[in-house]
Amino acid sequence: MLPLAGIRVVDLSTVVMGPYASQWLADLGAEVIKVEPPEGDSTRRTGPATEPGMAAIFLGVNRSKRSVVLDLKQPAAQAALDRVLAGADVLMHSMRPQKLAALGLAPDDVMARHPDLVFVSLLGFAEDGPYGGRPAYDDIIQGLAGNAALMAAQTGESRYFPTIAADKTSGLVAALSVCAALAGRARRAPDAGGKGTLVEVPMFESMVAFNLVEHFYGRHFEPPRGPSGYPRVLAPLRRPYRSADGYVCMMPYTDSHWRDFFHAAQRPELAADTRFADIAARTRHIETLYEITGEIVGQHTTGHWLVLCERLQIPVARINELDDLPDDPHLVATGFFETLDDAAMGTLRFPGAPVRFDGERAPLGIPPRLGEHTASVLAQAGLCADEIARLQQTGAARCSQPPSTEETP
Repeated sequence: MLPLAGIRVVDLSTVVMGPYASQWLADLGAEVIKVEPPEGDSTRRTGPATEPGMAAIFLGVNRSKRSVVLDLKQPAAQAALDRVLAGADVLMHSMRPQKLAALGLAPDDVMARHPDLVFVSLLGFAEDGPYGGRPAYDDIIQGLAGNAALMAAQTGESRYFPTIAADKTSGLVAALSVCAALAGRARRAPDAGGKGTLVEVPMFESMVAFNLVEHFYGRHFEPPRGPSGYPRVLAPLRRPYRSADGYVCMMPYTDSHWRDFFHAAQRPELAADTRFADIAARTRHIETLYEITGEIVGQHTTGHWLVLCERLQIPVARINELDDLPDDPHLVATGFFETLDDAAMGTLRFPGAPVRFDGERAPLGIPPRLGEHTASVLAQAGLCADEIARLQQTGAARCSQPPSTEETP
């Protein structure tokens, strides 16, 4: 049994940060109910698709969930959501705080009605600072949190990381925080009222914490013992080494790694060079070290260095293009990628959940169509068929059916 089996998560978030967090919770065994507005999550229209509303980015962060459509601008939809929350453990949202009350989601009011709920606000910024309540997306956070400046320090040009790093990093922090809140709730005395928790996960602070693990550097001390920025990581020459026939990712790291590498490369004088004798010295002379290593690597093929470094137990790898990953021999051998067959979309491929419990990964489910589970979730929450029909007639809810598996004549 997966560790979050039996936990029900109601997720009102959209785009990537929140859906990525709740997808992790689904991979850990939780039942995740994705509550969407009538137009659906914008990622349903982002990227290639074989069916309207089921585009690539949506598929990437919404597997194994159920979709409920509620127009929370209508009081009847707010009341229906409150019925669903009565059976939930976690509520997640990514709305700006000032918009919650109008939708019946003011945290204090929700917690008063559901005192055991873990109420999770996914924010751009902590509410009590001058940025509180501002809208934020990945690019904004990458700029404010130092990512663009890190790229400029290494390459000379301000750029964002070529991945939505702030969204996904913050999503992981959110998933971890939800698990921590659930664990804390379980440890409280059974007769203690109000066991729930208000959890705030701000993107800006999460990304700053992520970046400063290594880059706070000399600023850990007062007065500072050096500037911010870890020199080894910021060195412009920190990149795959060009070999005689391509590139190789190679990382001697320990003193013995470098000593063995220099001897194998027939450069014993470098093994004795005080500039490279230990990690402190290598960090001070990192540009020179990378330059010399690059000259050495360029004398032989990628295959030569793969064999040599594996023999010396120096971490080494070839470069994979993104399109190479589904055929990577390790990922193939471990069954990382999974395929699922859908009646309308055909065969879909997904990267699997990387974590195993007792040797097993979580099974994956097809991401839901918009409103596919509205009727069943509302019925499970205690609404009768007539109530659900009225919600649909007024536009407060939308119920849709999955595509038929029967062949048309």
